[in-house]
Amino acid sequence: MKKISITEIEEFKIGQVEDRENATGCTLVMCEEGMKAGIDVRGGGPASRDSELLNPLMAANCIHGVLLAGGSAFGLSTATGVMNYLEEKDIGFDVSVTKVPLVVQADLFDLTVGECKVRPGEKMGYEVAKQTFNNPNYKDGNYGAGCGATVGKILGMDYCMKSGIGSYAVQIGEVKIGAIVAVNALGDVYNYKTGKQIAGLLTEDKKSLRSTVDYMINQNEIRENKFVSNTTIGVVMTNADFSKAELCKIAGMAHDGYARSINPVHSTADGDTIFAVSKGKVKADMDLVGTVAAMVMSEAIIKAVESAEDAYGFKAMKSINNM
Repeated sequence: MKKISITEIEEFKIGQVEDRENATGCTLVMCEEGMKAGIDVRGGGPASRDSELLNPLMAANCIHGVLLAGGSAFGLSTATGVMNYLEEKDIGFDVSVTKVPLVVQADLFDLTVGECKVRPGEKMGYEVAKQTFNNPNYKDGNYGAGCGATVGKILGMDYCMKSGIGSYAVQIGEVKIGAIVAVNALGDVYNYKTGKQIAGLLTEDKKSLRSTVDYMINQNEIRENKFVSNTTIGVVMTNADFSKAELCKIAGMAHDGYARSINPVHSTADGDTIFAVSKGKVKADMDLVGTVAAMVMSEAIIKAVESAEDAYGFKAMKSINNM
C-alpha cells in the first residue's frame, strides 16, 4: 500500500470555491460520465439534497456530482448552480428534451463564523462547476467547504478551534481509495494512531485543549440547543467497481474513521454524512475497501486540522502546538 494524492484517482475531478470574507464555500467531486454512489448518514441534524437518489431501491444508477458546502440548509440551492452549468455542457441523464445532471449535496453549519446572511448559492455552485470542469483545484485547509469549519463547540464559539477540509488517498495494486472531509464537529479531534487529542475544545485561557466528553460528564446538564455550528461531511472515492448497495456499505464502514477520530461524534447536533463514489472497472473486495476507507477517512480528518490556518478569530492546531 502506498500513499498517493487524492487527485491521482483520475476518474474524478475535484474543485473548490470559497468566499473568504464571509467564511463559507463549497467543494465539488464531479464525474462527467457518471459515477455510482452510496451514502450513510449518522448525525441527527443533516442538511442534504437528493440523498434519496442513493437509496439502492431508487432507479438512478449513477450521479454526476457530490457537493459539500457551507451555509447549512440555506446553502442547498448551490447544487442548482452546478446543475445549470452541467446542463450547458450537455452532461446529465437524458430525458429527451434535455439532460438532467444528478447532483447530491450535504451542507455543514458555518453561519456563526462569518456573515450569517451570506451563504453558498446558485452563483457559487455555477462557479465551482465551471472551475472543476476546466481547472480542478483541490487544496487541504481553509478552502471550499472547509473555509468556515470549526471544531470543539460544546460551549459555543468562544472556546472552539479552526478546522478545515482534508484529504488522504492510498493505492493497493490497481485499487485506489481516497477520502475528502470537511471537519466541522461538535466534538474534539484525535490522532487515531496515538489517541492524542489534536484539536477541539480550548481551555479557559485558550492556550491548550480539554476534553469535550469530560466536560459533558462533569457538567451532567441538559443543553437544549447544541446546534451552534456542527456537521462533518465527507466523500470516499475509489476506482474499483461497486454497486450502489455496496457503496452504501462502504460509506457506513468509513464512519468508523469518524468514530476513531472525533469524540463525541454522530450526536443529535451533528449531521455527519459520508458519500462513497465509484468509477472504474477494477475489481476489489468490498470489505477491504471499506476497511481502508475508514483508515483514509481518519487520515483525512487529521489533515483537515493540521492544514487549517488561524482565521476569523479562531486558533488552529498550528497555533496551539506552538504555545
